[in-house]
This record gives sequence, C-alpha cells and structure tokens, in this order.
Amino acid sequence: MRHCSVQVRGLLLREELDRYNAMIEVGSYLEQQQRYDLAYHIQKEIDRLIQPAIERLKEKGRERDRDTEAYLAGKQREMLLEDEDEVEEDDIS
Repeated sequence: MRHCSVQVRGLLLREELDRYNAMIEVGSYLEQQQRYDLAYHIQKEIDRLIQPAIERLKEKGRERDRDTEAYLAGKQREMLLEDEDEVEEDDIS
C-alpha cells in the first residue's frame, strides 16, 4: 500500500484519518495474502479518501504564497518611502 505524506495525513479530519488507517491495515493484510487484485481497489479508495486533504494542503500553500506576496509588497513600499526620505533630506542639505 502506498501511504500518503505526513503533511496530507496531518490535514485529514479525525473520521478520515480513522478510515485511512483502517483501509491501510486491510490493504496491507490483502497484500500479505497476495490478493493484489483486491488491494488495488482498497488503494483506489484510499486515493479518493485523501483527495480533500490534498486540496486543503494546496490551499494552505496558495494562502502562504499570498501572504508572502503581501509581505514583499509591503517591504518594497517601505524601501521606496525610505529612498524618498533620503532624497528629500539630500535636497534640504
């Protein structure tokens, strides 16, 4: 069975995580019994189960990107204001 990443597992809801763990256990048992035909279907169900958590992870990444962009824009404005202040001080002197 293919496990999902720790980041995705961390974003699973309690019910989703319980179901994920149970399905991994069942899938591992089926693989031990060499019932790969049935394990395949369990893996597909796991893939569907973790999809919402993957979307939540993507959204967190997009939100982090927006926050970074806003921070950098603020820093750029701050630097421009400092440059303007220096130019004004030079003009006064």
